[in-house]
Amino acid sequence: MKILVAIAFILIIASLGSALFYLMRDRGRSNRTVRALALRVGFSITLFVLILVAHKLGYIQPTGIR
Repeated sequence: MKILVAIAFILIIASLGSALFYLMRDRGRSNRTVRALALRVGFSITLFVLILVAHKLGYIQPTGIR
C-alpha cells in the first residue's frame, strides 16, 4: 500500500511539473497545460479514493494522534 501511495504522489508531482513546463514553453497558446493539470486532479482524486477503499477493506489502519 505504501508503494502505491508513493507512486501516486510521484505521478501527481510529475504532472504538476509538466504543467509548469508547458505553461512556460507554450505561453498559453495550447491546451497542454490544462490537460496536465486535469490529469493531476484525476491522480489526486484516484489517490483519495484508493486510500478510502484501502481503509474500508482494512489494508490500512488509523494510528491516532500521539
